[in-house]
Amino acid sequence: MSRELRGPNEKLGAVLALAGISNAGLARRVNDLGAQRGLTLRYDKTSVARWVSKGMVPQGAAPHLIAAAIGQKLGRPVPLHEIGLADADPAPEVGLAFPRDVRAAVKAATELYRLDLAGRRAGGGIWQSLAGSFAVSAYATPASRWLITPADSSVAREAHTTDEGAPQKVGHSDVLKLREAAEDARRWDSKYGGGDWRSSMVPECLRVDAAPLLLGSYSDDVGRSLFGASAELTRLAGWMAFDTGQQEAAQRYYIQALRLARAAADVPLGGYVLASMSLQATYRGFGDEGVDLAQAALERNRSLATARTMSFFRLVEARAHARAGDAQAAGAALRAAEGWLERARDGDSDPSWLGFYSYDRFAADAAECYRDLKAPRQVRRFTEQALSRPTEEFVRSHGLRLVVSAVAELESGNLDAACEQGTRALEVAGRISSARTTEYVKDLLHRLEPYGDEPRVVELRERARPLLMAPA
Repeated sequence: MSRELRGPNEKLGAVLALAGISNAGLARRVNDLGAQRGLTLRYDKTSVARWVSKGMVPQGAAPHLIAAAIGQKLGRPVPLHEIGLADADPAPEVGLAFPRDVRAAVKAATELYRLDLAGRRAGGGIWQSLAGSFAVSAYATPASRWLITPADSSVAREAHTTDEGAPQKVGHSDVLKLREAAEDARRWDSKYGGGDWRSSMVPECLRVDAAPLLLGSYSDDVGRSLFGASAELTRLAGWMAFDTGQQEAAQRYYIQALRLARAAADVPLGGYVLASMSLQATYRGFGDEGVDLAQAALERNRSLATARTMSFFRLVEARAHARAGDAQAAGAALRAAEGWLERARDGDSDPSWLGFYSYDRFAADAAECYRDLKAPRQVRRFTEQALSRPTEEFVRSHGLRLVVSAVAELESGNLDAACEQGTRALEVAGRISSARTTEYVKDLLHRLEPYGDEPRVVELRERARPLLMAPA
């Protein structure tokens, strides 16, 4: 799609001439760059001619791809204003900033909340245009700025009357409603998956409830609490997007959640957001960057976070080391995580968002570490511990553990047990909406391909067909 400007885009035409790129050449370069980001683009020389002669402005990520394509040929960055596309859809940049100023931070977060999120599952909207745009390097600045200054000096805000009326005066009762919404959302997500309709209400809560509060008037004390509650909800929106495979949306939510946690002066919560970033980077195959993000979470929380919180951060670090193939570092981090967990006591002032973390979660992640390190005996040992207390509260987690168990049985040469666990995992996967769980099942089926003629494997594949054919 595109929209029309007034007259020809002379700037774009001039830069194309300077770079020596033909219309067909630019179209080919843009399509190739889009493919690298998971986008299917079909621009041709006629498309480019319309951009230049009629001033048509392509939507979504295309203007940024055009700038990148020309920049590659010129050997330097090309800003959008240089090619006459500064008025293009700004959405590809929304949510990626980590402003130093707290007022700018409010603006960045509320802009993200107000995007049309309807296309997140319907196959359209802004997230479709951003599909494939996840870049782990986008986490570098937020992590470093958070490490340097994990809290703003003051967040009090006195908003002024606008054409829409007087701003809301925010009190602790307003913040409590956001915290209750976050608590409900955590339960929905664990039980039904990030793609369930209940979970999809979180972005709506951010837009309808959190945004007006952040733009209202509040004291420093209320503001800190408000930013903390908003950070929790924003991280949850990111986690749910991550679980549904919308990595680009998750990244933007995580960055804004970290910025809000800084405004809340909540260092453990900021560490939790960094741990979530680390898990996403690790899941995407960026083990080294996952280590950096997990260690950033640990660094600022020494002597601040509870023992259980530190255990979780060390566990996330172990996951990243394992994905990076560093068995020694992964083992050391796992031992440290277990040591911190042994020190935890029921009376500790653990944050509410850590309610999911206990020894069975530690065992489940340890099993995944050893899966990545190709140590099936260890995978089996920890998976048995992780599955010893199945619960209806953490349904998705139980399903993921069953798949990991099936992989361990397969790598140990126990095809029957692998298929049995795989069948149990499918029963769980059919009850939730989680692209991540589906990806785990796909990985298991891929590992079973050498045994494709075995009746047990054929039956499992048939059982999985409805799950694999279901719309994302």
